[in-house]
Amino acid sequence: MKKLLSLIPFLAQCFLAAAQTPQRVIIDTDPGVDDAMAILLALNSPELKVEALTVVPGNVEAWQGLENALKIVSLAGRCDVHIAGGAQHPLNQKLITAQFWHGKNGLAGVELPKSTCTADLRFGPDLIIETVHRYPYEVTLIPIGPLTNIALAVSKDPSIVPLVKDIVIMGGSISGGNVNGAAEANIYNDPEAASIVFNAGWTVTMVGSDVGERTIITRKYLAELQAQHGPESDFVAKLADFYITRSENSGYPGAAMYDPLAVAAVIDPSLVTLKAMHVDVETKGEFTRGETVANRMGSNENNVLHGDHYEIEGVIELKPNARVCLASDAERFLRLFTGRIAGK
Repeated sequence: MKKLLSLIPFLAQCFLAAAQTPQRVIIDTDPGVDDAMAILLALNSPELKVEALTVVPGNVEAWQGLENALKIVSLAGRCDVHIAGGAQHPLNQKLITAQFWHGKNGLAGVELPKSTCTADLRFGPDLIIETVHRYPYEVTLIPIGPLTNIALAVSKDPSIVPLVKDIVIMGGSISGGNVNGAAEANIYNDPEAASIVFNAGWTVTMVGSDVGERTIITRKYLAELQAQHGPESDFVAKLADFYITRSENSGYPGAAMYDPLAVAAVIDPSLVTLKAMHVDVETKGEFTRGETVANRMGSNENNVLHGDHYEIEGVIELKPNARVCLASDAERFLRLFTGRIAGK
């Protein structure tokens, strides 16, 4: 008993050290106003060790996204982070960019100083593969753009799937889209890639646009960012002002914090409510291409042919492949976000 009691302080230290060890993450991004916010949130959060940014085309073209990523990381003084370009276009369709929401350069027209960081010459999906093998069971992937790079990585090397600690995406929705009635933008921009990712054999944590649209930054929080000056917070305040104005002009009370919420869900999982579901990605529908179809019941009816018709004979249980975000603690998230960015 004495021996066991003597181990308690040692075990307590071990647990404390484990709790304080930052999580290794790779952010796959298409920067993007809210991507920039998400990246700076991650870089200013001691809970995370950002190993790399891999760039995917989406909000802007691939070359612009890489330039933006380099400038954002340079602004934060974090040239230690690997930054690599990846795919140049979606797997099976033409790229759809979103300067309407993000400004001509993807960063609300804000021109950052030339980057002092240099790009990693590796192909983004290869960098993902190599990092996961270097740190097995330690790396969380945070894709906050179309899923092209992730699909390429798992297609080239499926052995990374069980080695990834977690994958937390910003994408999808279970209650209608934000590009049309069915689809969310990141999934819509490469449905085939999304289908590969959801069926890769891991469990995807899906932070969708439906929850992002209930987690909005308003002028109240913008004022808090504007009150404390620093290179990063001044930049984020300009992004947020543009983003809020654009959203207000489109009838919203503020701007949806899509990508930062996905990062925050890794920093503090208690900020979101998740439910296990099976999610399929529609790739063929005339009106529903890119929709994430979530099975809330966990089963499908089993239809068996009897003569000239089918009869329902029980149900077929479905294995969940996703943890779907149903809600967020928006107030606590926004306090976290502004607290990490203000004055930086």
